[in-house]
Amino acid sequence: MSDIVRALQAHMDTMNPKEMSLAAFIAEHPQLVVRMSITELAEQSGTSAATISRFCKGLHAGGFTGLKMQLATELAQQPPATSYQDIVAGNSLESIVAAMEANHLRSISDTTRMLDLKQLRRTLDALRQARRIDLYGVATSGLVAQDFYQKLIRIGRPAFTFSDPHMQVTSASNLSDGDVAIGISYSGETPETIDALRCAKENGALTVSLTKFGPNALSGLADIQLHISSLEEGMRRGDMASRMAQLHMIDILFMGLVSESFDEYVPKLEQSYQMVRKYRKERGR
Repeated sequence: MSDIVRALQAHMDTMNPKEMSLAAFIAEHPQLVVRMSITELAEQSGTSAATISRFCKGLHAGGFTGLKMQLATELAQQPPATSYQDIVAGNSLESIVAAMEANHLRSISDTTRMLDLKQLRRTLDALRQARRIDLYGVATSGLVAQDFYQKLIRIGRPAFTFSDPHMQVTSASNLSDGDVAIGISYSGETPETIDALRCAKENGALTVSLTKFGPNALSGLADIQLHISSLEEGMRRGDMASRMAQLHMIDILFMGLVSESFDEYVPKLEQSYQMVRKYRKERGR
């Protein structure tokens, strides 16, 4: 199942009747949709060209042509059908190890296949030019924000992150034009993260969201949207695979920054490593 189809199925209960009809047709006939014109899809799904255009915009697909291109790419690159494996009572240690490997590899693979390079490019440019970078996230997404924070400060980028939601808003209130704020939430519906990103946007910062694929409040608020794989809903292992996908995206951003400013950032990485090594050794004497 492609990420677009998965996202459509996950959000059908929030759609109006026309959107539900359109989403159901796309989910049931993705191979046909990639060969259709917008007029043909409107006729077959019982909707209109205007409804399809609005629908694609809500999916951040870049219009109907963008939706077809992404569908075609996902269908062409789709690996053999395998499902994310849930936690099962009494599983052997061997099967648990195999299940976790399969879940993490699938999550990373699905996210890689749906990367929007234009959005990545915009994010890298913004991070490189930012006077200050704020990172917002709670719970599992908060750990991902902490990971990106420690990477950024190692290369001398002025980054801030707080686990307390009130401090996130306090920090966001001090941003302005030229700053960047990144909100991280798998669901895209975490109220605390939405509040912090909205505050940053109101104060003039450029905002970036990192969420699962599909329409959600956080990505709808952000200037730049980054997406990770949309996992099946209602499964107990969701925060495991989603965390791996989020960290995968963070590593891509970090590697992109360092690679494109190699002569500036690699000496700082080396310096931070040597200083930590020096003071760790001195403290141990």
